[in-house]
Amino acid sequence: MAASVSDLRATSPSPAAKAPTFFLPDFCASPAVLVVVLIAELVALVIALARQALHDNFWTDLAGSSMFLLWIGLTSSAVLCRSRAWLQTMPPARAGMITIAMLVVTIGMVSEAAFQVGRMWTGDFISDTGPGFFPRDHTGFVLRNVLVGFIVSALALRYFYVSAEWKRSIEQEALARIRALQARIRPHFLFNSMNTIAALTRSSPERAEQAVEDLADLFRASLSDASARIPLKDELEIARTHQRIEQLRLGDRLTVHWDVDQLPMRTMVPSLIVQPLLENAVYHGVETLPRGGEVSIVGRRQNDQVHIEVRNPILAQTGYANREGNRMALENIRQRLELAWPGRARIETEQRDGEFCARLIFPYAGDDMVSG
Repeated sequence: MAASVSDLRATSPSPAAKAPTFFLPDFCASPAVLVVVLIAELVALVIALARQALHDNFWTDLAGSSMFLLWIGLTSSAVLCRSRAWLQTMPPARAGMITIAMLVVTIGMVSEAAFQVGRMWTGDFISDTGPGFFPRDHTGFVLRNVLVGFIVSALALRYFYVSAEWKRSIEQEALARIRALQARIRPHFLFNSMNTIAALTRSSPERAEQAVEDLADLFRASLSDASARIPLKDELEIARTHQRIEQLRLGDRLTVHWDVDQLPMRTMVPSLIVQPLLENAVYHGVETLPRGGEVSIVGRRQNDQVHIEVRNPILAQTGYANREGNRMALENIRQRLELAWPGRARIETEQRDGEFCARLIFPYAGDDMVSG
């Protein structure tokens, strides 16, 4: 057990070891390409309306602008998709300048190609006046597009950079809050565990040694990087380690029922999202009851979501969910879920009929797995 829980920390890179977030979006992903297509169509509509082409050739003008802007948008997306890994190795300022240069060259090449296609399509009989589907002023058409492309590219890159910096700032702030909560190790658990180990040292040295290893594993997990993700199987093993320590102290007063066989054990989750719920269930629930009680941990996968429920008996009193230690653990877990799956994960609590329930709900993705 000591090796299994400790080794999982070595496989998760720390935030310092991770490459900083690149300011350019991933244009290889379909959502980014869809955004480019929508923006191109909206800009084409605005251009057609700005020209006041509300006569017979309005739809022709709109079709030509749409086709041309789609050529530029999709070609630029392909260029940025292929070069993103290379640009990511450069400092942001240099990467930005090279990106603008590539976009300007791309826009110039697409403009030249559009003009040549129009020339071949209409032949040599091209007049400089009158409406038409293809451009007629060669030099003006290319230079105008290059200039507009330079301005729009510079503004877009500035927006992407500011957006990436804002997102990085939000993530760092969330990590700082989680680490601050994570650093508050409850003294009662440490004192109780040490007292239990001291009592077992003479009567049962083997159990005392196992308890020391389990306690070391729990502290190692508690002091690890807040942003690390581990397989769900390892997270449940950490909770079982905590159960073994508490079982030594409470004996028959504590019973834990596990029903987690249907959970996707290889899916990656933030560390310490189940163990704190079990700790709360014991400390604020079972331990306060003269005869103890049973903690129930049930997990299911429902379509594209994972549900994990931790239930424990409580005294006939109100305000259980608002106790300081319980609120701190729930807030810690809530922030971990938000950092891992923004807006897509949550923790729900309910208290009724002498029972408290904490329910974790987070998304499951089939490819969010580790091998082995």
